[in-house]
This record gives sequence, structure tokens and C-alpha cells, in this order.
Amino acid sequence: MATTILITAEEYLLQAESDRPTELVEGVIYTMNPPGFRHGQICNTIGRLLGNFVDEQQIGTVVCNDSGVITQRDPDTVRGADVAYYSYQTVPRGQAPEGYPPGPPDIVFEVLSPNDQVANIKQKTSEYLRVGVAVVCVVDDRQRSITAYRTGDQSDVLDETDELTFPNELPGFVVPVAKIFA
Repeated sequence: MATTILITAEEYLLQAESDRPTELVEGVIYTMNPPGFRHGQICNTIGRLLGNFVDEQQIGTVVCNDSGVITQRDPDTVRGADVAYYSYQTVPRGQAPEGYPPGPPDIVFEVLSPNDQVANIKQKTSEYLRVGVAVVCVVDDRQRSITAYRTGDQSDVLDETDELTFPNELPGFVVPVAKIFA
């Protein structure tokens, strides 16, 4: 009988790079398929729109490219957020951590890939909310919609006729949903 050796988030950070994306789930490294061109295009659009606003307002930092978010300890889970916004209250200006941030981001975007399974996305969304992420946006290119989840089982489904806003987290941020899918 084989024994699985669990690793911590800190050990995961020091792992040799893989030729495929990975996440740490309850101490075990899982390999994922590269998501494809369209996924990257949408992530870039979100990152630019959100990042430009955050930079202009000088209120925080936007990260992308599956930046790690610790969603559980003992055993550790590190999820790769497609795009995440950290206010300067969570990560002070000019103090980017060497590893994973000390707290959760304020907003996370998960862009669905063709190979994503609904149960896995629901699990990730639940984990993000449980550790204190205020809003988790699941972006569905096929449906051309964004579902914004908040704590307390609140969710809003936005389509291309709607505007994406975060009145509590990013007052003044307004982007037509259609622009994200353009």
C-alpha cells in the first residue's frame, strides 16, 4: 500500500517548475491541462481593465497567471487564481510578498476552460469565499456570462447587456460585461 506524502504551501512554492499548470489540494499536487488561447485572452482583458482602474485609483494590486491563494491549512491547499485583486489593506503598497500573500484577495476571477468541471469550480469558489474573498467571479465564455458569488450564498448572473461593478470593493469601477468577451 502506497503512502501519500503531503506537502505544505511553503514546500509547494519551492517545487521545481512543471511544464503544465498545477494546484496543491489538501497537500497533494494536481496537474491541470493548459487552458488555451481564449482563456488567456479573457484573463488578460480582465487583468488590464481591473489593473488600469486599480492603478489609477492607487488602491491595490492586480495579479494574474494563476497566482497562488492559500485556501486551507493542514493539509494545505493553494489555488491558482486566474486574476485577483488585493487591496493595499491586504498587501500594502510596495510590499509584495516573496511567496503567497498573508491574506486572501478581495476579488477573484476564475475563467472557465473547456476542460473545467462544474464540481471543481464550485469547490474552488467555496474555498475562496470561506477564506474571506469578498467576491468570486466565474467567467463563462460559452454562455458569455459572469456569475459573481458573495458570502452568504448570494450570487448575481450578469450577461452581455449588464455592467460589472463592485460597489463595496471597488467604488466607481464599471465595465460592460460585453467588453470582457469582445
